[in-house]
Amino acid sequence: MLQTQISDLSALGESVKLLLNTFPEDRVFAFYGAMGAGKTTFIKALCRELGSTDNVTSPTFALINEYTTSSGSVIYHFDFYRIKKMEEAFDLGYEDYIYSGNYCFIEWPEMIEPLLPEGIIEVRIREGKKGIRLVEAKKV
Repeated sequence: MLQTQISDLSALGESVKLLLNTFPEDRVFAFYGAMGAGKTTFIKALCRELGSTDNVTSPTFALINEYTTSSGSVIYHFDFYRIKKMEEAFDLGYEDYIYSGNYCFIEWPEMIEPLLPEGIIEVRIREGKKGIRLVEAKKV
C-alpha cells in the first residue's frame, strides 16, 4: 500500500514516481475521488512521467483518450463519469483496452466497478486541509 501527500503542484512529480515505482508491473489504475480532487491532474503528471508529450485532458465526453509516449507505447485514459449503463463500456470495447498490457488510467471507475478485473491498482485522492491532496493506492 502507498500513502503520500501532495502539498502543492511541485510535489506532484515525486508522488507520481512513487506510485509507478511502488507498482512497476501493474498497468490498470482506477482513480477514485470527488469532483475536483485532482484525478485528471494526477493522470496528466503520470502521462508526462511515462514520456507522453500529448495534451492530456479528461475524456469526459469521448469516454477514452489515447496518448503516445516517446518510446511509442500507448496510454489509455478513461472517464466514466457520464456513463449511464455498463453496456456502454462494452460498446466502447473496454476489455480490449484493459487487457492490452498498456497503461490504463480510469477516472470514475465506480460506474463500471463490476467490470473491472482483479489485481488493479485502486488510487484514492482526497482533499485535505489547505488544499493538500492525500493519495492512497493499493492492489485490489
